[in-house]
Amino acid sequence: MIKGLAITPPVLGRISIGRVVEKNGIRLPQKDDQFTITSQIQEKDGWVLHPMDEELRKDAPKSKLRTIPVRMLFNDADLNLRAEYTMFDRKSGRPMCVGNGDTCKRLTHSGVQSLPCPGPTLCEFGKDGLCKPYGRLNVKIGDDDDLGTFIFRTTGYNSIRTLAARLSYYQAVSGGLLAYMPLELKLRGKSTTQSHRTPIYYVDLAIKEGISLQEAVAEAGEKARQMTEEGVDQAALDAAAAKGFGNALFEYDEDEMSQVVEEFFPTGTCDSTLDSSAIMSKLREDLDARRLAPK
Repeated sequence: MIKGLAITPPVLGRISIGRVVEKNGIRLPQKDDQFTITSQIQEKDGWVLHPMDEELRKDAPKSKLRTIPVRMLFNDADLNLRAEYTMFDRKSGRPMCVGNGDTCKRLTHSGVQSLPCPGPTLCEFGKDGLCKPYGRLNVKIGDDDDLGTFIFRTTGYNSIRTLAARLSYYQAVSGGLLAYMPLELKLRGKSTTQSHRTPIYYVDLAIKEGISLQEAVAEAGEKARQMTEEGVDQAALDAAAAKGFGNALFEYDEDEMSQVVEEFFPTGTCDSTLDSSAIMSKLREDLDARRLAPK
């Protein structure tokens, strides 16, 4: 396996809350009160809708897509949702520092360093909003592709906290059979002091409507037994995914960088505190050294 390249689940499309619109020649994210499922093709007017968007919207009240039936690809909650505190270079979209609140990996002129991570509110390096929680959730929609997923990216505390809790709870109550649980993404709204009492929307995960928790767990157990009898090794899939995620210092690709800048840092007015091009050159040297080092 090539080193320095994160091997992530195949992506068929994107799930977002809202879309990017152009105002006065500037592309800006516009929030919405419904999901949008797009393909990976972007045209001048925005992302092209995935056929699944139209299919699910037909049965949605007032054509507002606020629930999406999904299944997880992995039994391990942390493989389906990866979330860290992340400081991005706001021009290139590259992650400059990634931490978990305890330790972090930071790109410096000396290469990648492991340092303490106090979190974004206490970190001098990532203060003033430079560091944010950043989550990526991969889910399966439909049965057309056994291993293909749709990705939901977010920097929202509410979505990340809620999804992390739900995934870990469903993994626990199902006896580690999270990949077989019938679930659905739900869009929820709430008002806070920070939002000046206007509704904000976040993503939740629930048992598919019309199914009780007990029925969902029973269905997961039956599905797991059936797949095992047919030779599907879910544990090996989880192990392969964990190895793939750990194959690089940071989980990102070139395409994702531009999407991160457009969606989460649209103005591009904030310069990074570091020269990212020089650091990335140093990073490539470090990765080459690791690859050529004797085993």
